[in-house]
Amino acid sequence: EVQLQASGGGLVQAGGSLRLSCVASGFTSDDYAIGWFRQAPGKEREGVSCFSSSDGNRYYLDSVKGRFTISSDNAKATVHLQMNSLKPEDTAVYYCAADNYAGARCKYYGMDYWGKGTLVTVSS
Repeated sequence: EVQLQASGGGLVQAGGSLRLSCVASGFTSDDYAIGWFRQAPGKEREGVSCFSSSDGNRYYLDSVKGRFTISSDNAKATVHLQMNSLKPEDTAVYYCAADNYAGARCKYYGMDYWGKGTLVTVSS
């Protein structure tokens, strides 16, 4: 059974940084894609960033490009999201999600596995 554990959320002032981590367990394939999503109060969920181990590609939401960096530790099936220069509009519950099958690629919908969210609050 695949499980995802997200951590690293918290309260930070605008301009500050946080590092989110998503640790996956139960993967049966070496290929995986892990994405970060967020949902702010009253807004729809949106894809923030994604990494796929099969091709090493990284994707970012336009509004976070240059501020957020996704990295991976393939040996541990762990993905980190370094968030710098945080803005109040980054405030949301952040979730990690994953696909795990041969050739898995990033996608911003329909991922198979979801972890519980971690709250990020950026104060102005």
